[in-house]
Amino acid sequence: MTDLAHRSLTHGVIAAAISVHRALGPGLLENAYRKCLVHELRGRGLDPQAEVPIPLVYKGIHLDCGFRADLIVNDQVLLELKAIDRLLPIHDAQLLTYLKLCRIKVGLLINFNSSSLRNGIRRLIR
Repeated sequence: MTDLAHRSLTHGVIAAAISVHRALGPGLLENAYRKCLVHELRGRGLDPQAEVPIPLVYKGIHLDCGFRADLIVNDQVLLELKAIDRLLPIHDAQLLTYLKLCRIKVGLLINFNSSSLRNGIRRLIR
């Protein structure tokens, strides 16, 4: 996928997240935002997969550590959703590690507990 295609897809995902945030506002649990965002993305013709298991291979051994991607859209963009006071550097590190483990290039970190969702979104590239 080209950088332009990734950018177009992430813009569509961000627009869907903003639509969900405008309807619900901050203050709910992450699970509520995830379910509504899945509905919104499908309505826009995208293919979101929720709670996708993240494989962990250590020295050739597949380990089940219970890691899950909140959403993966069109097999191209990984979304890590939060509903917290503020994003911290550890959240960036988590998303970058998930991108590496899933072999996905682009990810969005979205904090729905922001008064303006535009201030709660980070786009990271591996």
